[in-house]
Amino acid sequence: MIRYDLTCRKDHRFEGWFASSTAYDLQSNGGEIACPVCNSRKVAKAPMAPSVARSPSIKSGTKALTPGAMRAALVELRRHVETNAENVGDGFADEARAIHHGEAEDRPIYGDTSTAEGEALAEEGINVARIPWVPVGDA
Repeated sequence: MIRYDLTCRKDHRFEGWFASSTAYDLQSNGGEIACPVCNSRKVAKAPMAPSVARSPSIKSGTKALTPGAMRAALVELRRHVETNAENVGDGFADEARAIHHGEAEDRPIYGDTSTAEGEALAEEGINVARIPWVPVGDA
């Protein structure tokens, strides 16, 4: 796995993990990488400090997640969202706008929307985020 610091056209900084530099290039060229803040697909590598190996005597406060642990965390995230938010399905963008403009009850929602609608919501100042929606089965 390789970690890159990334930035979008609106200068939001975030990190991405990829199987290899080739995997990053393929995803980047295919427009598959999006900013988690504004959903912009115009993403580039940001300058980053090199990783320096530590002495074994220095203990780190964090451990790298295995793919299985990462998947389990995403399944738990999905369960949390499904338990604590209302699924508005394909009407997500319209409902998010209605909540933002005070035309609907302010509450946590989730649902589906296109990439273009997600970008339009972000440009309107409506705070939304895409999350990886992994299947719950075989968790």
